Amino acid sequence: MNLGAFSVSLSVKDLAASRKFYEALGFSVFAGEADKNYHIMKNGNALIGIFQGMFEGNILTFNPGWDENADPLSGFPDIREIQAHLQSEGIELTATVDPEGAGPGRVMVKDPDGNIVLLDQHV
Repeated sequence: MNLGAFSVSLSVKDLAASRKFYEALGFSVFAGEADKNYHIMKNGNALIGIFQGMFEGNILTFNPGWDENADPLSGFPDIREIQAHLQSEGIELTATVDPEGAGPGRVMVKDPDGNIVLLDQHV
C-alpha cells in the first residue's frame, strides 16, 4: 500500500534556531511560514516539518495522494481505504476519518513503542 510522501514532523522549541540548524544540514524551506509557527523543509527527497508549539513529541507523517514535492499521485489508496485496512489488521486508531466521507482526512495510530504515526491526506 502506497502511503504517499513521508516526513518526520518535529516539535521544536525555537523555530528560527531549528530552521538555521537544518539549513546548515542542506535543507531548505519548501512550505510553511514562520508567523504560522512551522516550516516544511526539504533536502533531495527527504522531508522534515518543524513545528513550534503545535504538538508534543515527534510524529512520523505520511501524505496519501502526494509525492515528496506535494504533487498529486494518481491511483493512490484513499485515507478511508487505509483506515479500513488498518482496522481489519486489528490496529487501534487514535483518530479516525468518516468512512462515508470523501477528500482530505486524517488517521492517527501509535506504534508498539508509543510513536505517533499520522496519515494526513490533503487531496
